[in-house]
Amino acid sequence: MDPCPFVRLTVGNLALKIPVASKPARSVVHPSSSPCFCKIKLKNFSVQSAVVPFIPPENHLDSQIQTIAAIFHLSKCDLDKLVGKSIFAGKGKVFLKISIYTGRRGTTCGVNSGRLLGKVSVPLNLAGTESKSSVFHNGWITVGKDAKGSSAQFHLNVKAEPDPRFVFQFDGEPECSPQVFQIQGNIRQPVFTCKFSFRNAGDRNQHSRSLPSESTSSRSWLSSFGSERERPGKERKGWSITVHDLSGSPVAMASMVTPFVASPGSDRVSRSNPGSWLILRPGDGTWKPWGRLEAWRERGSSDGLGYRFELVPDTNGGMSAAGIVLAESTLSLNKGGKFEIDLGANSNGRATPVNSLSPVCSPRSSGDFGYGLWPYCMYRGFVMSASVEGEGRCSKPTVEVSLQHVTCTEDAAAYVALAAAIDLSMDACRLFCQRLRKELCQQLDVLG
Repeated sequence: MDPCPFVRLTVGNLALKIPVASKPARSVVHPSSSPCFCKIKLKNFSVQSAVVPFIPPENHLDSQIQTIAAIFHLSKCDLDKLVGKSIFAGKGKVFLKISIYTGRRGTTCGVNSGRLLGKVSVPLNLAGTESKSSVFHNGWITVGKDAKGSSAQFHLNVKAEPDPRFVFQFDGEPECSPQVFQIQGNIRQPVFTCKFSFRNAGDRNQHSRSLPSESTSSRSWLSSFGSERERPGKERKGWSITVHDLSGSPVAMASMVTPFVASPGSDRVSRSNPGSWLILRPGDGTWKPWGRLEAWRERGSSDGLGYRFELVPDTNGGMSAAGIVLAESTLSLNKGGKFEIDLGANSNGRATPVNSLSPVCSPRSSGDFGYGLWPYCMYRGFVMSASVEGEGRCSKPTVEVSLQHVTCTEDAAAYVALAAAIDLSMDACRLFCQRLRKELCQQLDVLG
């Protein structure tokens, strides 16, 4: 399998120094009491915003610990559009534009509440960044000037680095047992097949019969992570999807271990009682758990699909170790979106790692974003993403997986199974007053 070229453009190590005025004045910004933030814009991409920490003039930046502020993922198509392939390409340059504001983020009566302090433009030369890292800026930039010539100082680091990825696409909806193709440019090559099935409540072992052998310990995983009891009322349960390689061998599985159940007196799966999936990989002739996905239906002005994905530590049969959360966020049930595991993203990202587990970054002379040691430190930066369509829409998920996180076929298959699980969760969390398509229905299901 050959990966597709991608580039990861990161903006980080933000800081702001503002001279302290000798005399109080209305026009002077007092950042100790006025928070600062910025909006970061790259052509053809959505605007991202981030908090800008204030550093007193007497302090050094190296004493501060900061996070990455914004990340832009550029595919080969994105790069071609930005760099330009026409005869007019040389007439235009690519700029990263940053607007810095004082005051809190948000709007009041449709008007931005922050006050513009200044703007910064960083020129980007993206040619060749698919194969070589580039630092476009690392240091301080002057922002605005007052009548006496003093000015604020804005610190940032902007760099691009190669981030090759494998790209897979389902040839149909996961519940229709589709093929999965690897995409590379205009080439589509089949690499996996999926088999959707139901697991009856009284046959917890049925899902594993495709493996050559089965042990008692493997069956205990389902009962440990899921619920063995029969739940009265409206529920969706027993869904399972197995990923096979082209030889027909099972290489990954997503199995619903906790039913998606309507909360008492309602037609929705609540956050307090989510359904869950176990993502499994084959090992030693049996299935071994790799990750756990929980999903529920969020309340709000527009309903959303809430989710939480965690790694399951390999404890050699023990069950005491806690899972490690890699992603927790919300997708629009109407428009869909992207399920993403990106351990360099901040709260603006589609995926938000738990703060205590998120890699930290500290400004260094090289402009590098250093990652701290933490459990499962092999998972860092961009890990994977999967497209998810909204309710009632035809869904053929596209899955991107970072090259650094794929060392064998089973690695890629596990992410494909996870993508299928998040896509099927969109259906599992539909209101129980709405009927599901026939492929997702079983005679024993209670669909209201």
